[in-house]
Amino acid sequence: MKRSLFIFLGALLLTVAFWGYGYAVSPELEGVLNINTADAAELQMLPGIGEATAQNIIAFREANGPFTSIDDLIKVKGIGEKRFDAVRSYLILEGETTLRVEEMEE
Repeated sequence: MKRSLFIFLGALLLTVAFWGYGYAVSPELEGVLNINTADAAELQMLPGIGEATAQNIIAFREANGPFTSIDDLIKVKGIGEKRFDAVRSYLILEGETTLRVEEMEE
């Protein structure tokens, strides 16, 4: 019984320690991303954009031509209001992609 309690408390302590670490280091995005030229890897740097959604953005762009408005991104399958709001401030239609991810300690 004592041994099980010690194992449980140890596991709980480790969980809390690593959980706290996850909040101490968070990714910070800097720059902008051109949604008309970005490849799948660049698109996946955006919050909430995974491989499938990145491919959907590229397919939409190939089928419909370049985006003429950032708001048109919401027409892409897998992009809802919340996801769009999370990425909107990083998007541009022309110019160079400068988006990069930095690990920032809080």
